[in-house]
Amino acid sequence: MVFNKAKCRKYLFRILVNVLLALGAVVVLLPFVWMLSLSVKPENEIYEAAIHFLPTEWDFENYVEAFEFGEVGTFVKNGLFVTLSILAIQICTVVPAAYVLARKHFKLEGLAFGLVLTGLIVPQQAVVIPLVLAISKLGLLNSFPALVLPFMTSALGIFLLRQSFKAVPQELIDAARVDGASEPYILWFILVPLVKPALAAFAVFSIVSHWNDFFWPLLVVNDLSLATPPLGISIFASDEGGNDVGPMMASATIIVAPLLLAFLCARRWFIQGITLSGLK
Repeated sequence: MVFNKAKCRKYLFRILVNVLLALGAVVVLLPFVWMLSLSVKPENEIYEAAIHFLPTEWDFENYVEAFEFGEVGTFVKNGLFVTLSILAIQICTVVPAAYVLARKHFKLEGLAFGLVLTGLIVPQQAVVIPLVLAISKLGLLNSFPALVLPFMTSALGIFLLRQSFKAVPQELIDAARVDGASEPYILWFILVPLVKPALAAFAVFSIVSHWNDFFWPLLVVNDLSLATPPLGISIFASDEGGNDVGPMMASATIIVAPLLLAFLCARRWFIQGITLSGLK
């Protein structure tokens, strides 16, 4: 009888946890569902007082206007170019830096790692003025390099991969050296495949962060043809707060879709990478 009571309590606890998780999921997903609903509603239904998720009349003109008037296709292409360029450069700088901090011992090792931790603490806004001045002095304002160059490395990426590199057995590296493997070969062809989950987790962080970045593009870009998705979507906002709600929601849906697909494709590696790296 005691066993049955314990078992019932266990099941009730699991049910409670699942209900709470389901409620949390509803709270998180509700704005996205409402965004998708508004994107397929005609204008007269958008401003109705009554709330209903399914439109009485489906209207896809909002998506047509998003592409024709809002040029959302250009914004998506710019976003893909900027985010993937940043990610490629960051991988080339973050991986060697993390390997050195994880496997090499030198006098300034503690100072170097402390600077990495400082980079995690200091917000981007604190250094934005010298960055803008530097970009201006180089004559790079209103260009793609202005959107990419300030993010050539990542303190989060260095920290994340350092933790993963430290978990790799030293014996594996020593065996590769005995076989005559060079340091670049050991790093890129032996260690990097072993830390793919952490690399995927960092890639998700990097892509989401720079795809959604509105603050930095707003400072260095004023040409609409160079605008990234968050900056480009702001053209639908009027002085009164935004009258073109339908096209704005259609553009937002198109912009969110690549992030959703990227996360769904990398979710297993993302969770595994966060777990193995010890990031809380």
